[in-house]
Amino acid sequence: MTSDSSQNGDGVKLTFTGDASRSLLVVDDDAPFRNRLARAMEKRGFDVVAVDSVAAGIEIAHEAAPSFAVVDLRLGDGSGLDVVAALRDARPDARIVVLTGYGNIATAVAAVKAGAVDYLPKPADADAVEAALLADGRPLPPPPENPMSADRVRWEHIQRVFEQCDRNVSETARRLKMHRRTLQRILNKHAPRG
Repeated sequence: MTSDSSQNGDGVKLTFTGDASRSLLVVDDDAPFRNRLARAMEKRGFDVVAVDSVAAGIEIAHEAAPSFAVVDLRLGDGSGLDVVAALRDARPDARIVVLTGYGNIATAVAAVKAGAVDYLPKPADADAVEAALLADGRPLPPPPENPMSADRVRWEHIQRVFEQCDRNVSETARRLKMHRRTLQRILNKHAPRG
């Protein structure tokens, strides 16, 4: 990427050209979603650069750290958390939102620890992304209309401990004081609704 070229050969914008206080980096390897979100955020007044990889996201973070970023957690060439860390190092005041289609409490905690201000499940609409990026820092959001059920909270807790034990079923079962076969049955099921 060079400073005299604002687009690559595919016509993709690679540099910020507008208001630096509204610069937004979108990093997502799902091209239709990335392009749709980029256009929607441009209509909301953001100067958007959208890329599809960890490497490109880190490069832009180092060359022109944006004020805002929306980063997918799982990318083809690695973890979006690497982009979050690079952005946080380059610009500590950047407001970063992590998106993922594979959400659970453990990954949400990892995203926030890496420096994200919020964590949204995919597909997130532009209104939710904008609200997360521009949140005014109120201590608590309003209560959810449909909070998680007790079964879902239990499932999320088990998933978090399982991830913390490096996906080792025996160690997870020991820490949860649960029979290994019971844990395996729970892990093989889909998440409870709600």
